[in-house]
Amino acid sequence: MAPLISIITVTYNAQATLPATIVSVKSQTFGDYEHIIVDGASTDHTIELARNSSTPQMYIVSEPDNGLYDAMNKGLGLAKGKYLIFLNAGDSFHSSETLATIAKAIVDNDYPGIVYGQTQLVDATGNRLCDRHLTAPDILTYQSFANGMVVCHQAFVVLAKIAPLYNLKFKYSADYDWCIQCLQHSRQNVYIPQITIDYLSEGVTTANHRASLIERFRIMSYYYGTTRTLVNHLRFIPRYLSHQRKLKANKTEV
Repeated sequence: MAPLISIITVTYNAQATLPATIVSVKSQTFGDYEHIIVDGASTDHTIELARNSSTPQMYIVSEPDNGLYDAMNKGLGLAKGKYLIFLNAGDSFHSSETLATIAKAIVDNDYPGIVYGQTQLVDATGNRLCDRHLTAPDILTYQSFANGMVVCHQAFVVLAKIAPLYNLKFKYSADYDWCIQCLQHSRQNVYIPQITIDYLSEGVTTANHRASLIERFRIMSYYYGTTRTLVNHLRFIPRYLSHQRKLKANKTEV
């Protein structure tokens, strides 16, 4: 019988970060899931670590790919679960009860299109840094993403039959485009009012961050219009700068 939830973890040379993710998944009290690890032919000990931690619920594939979103598409093709969660190497469920909480929200709400929760940022040792700079809203609609990626991709649980493939023309922000498409096809979005994901904050190179913002602007303009997107971005700047100051201060304290 197919599991309720497919957890998909994409890796490449992730020997330092994958163990925490595997421990998090294996610690869940809810067991009706599969854990798919899609590796891009790592040259370190990533696959060895995964195989040494393997369980009957884990499926591992390692082969060359064309980047993060190509690997995610492979994960979509392998997934048998009714719902999908992308949990990248280094990211973790917030507690051992998180998957049970998600499953309860799914069943209690008659199998909605999307279940989502809050996210906090952590460092490499799992210490809390701060909340994510965007807070997931109580009510989520297609229009919500006009304000940016208000729900972290890892905290965005999607009914598999409404999930498209990732658009590979986007190198850095295909997850934003993917979430919007999922929202377009979801009949109901259910909010879990608590932190569900601990997101590893590793920092992004300036060049990649700029490229990601440009891609996201193009995607946002396509779905919500250029004028609205320009106006929104003027509001985003103070919000972004405030979050960067908070993140820097918390890292200094840790």
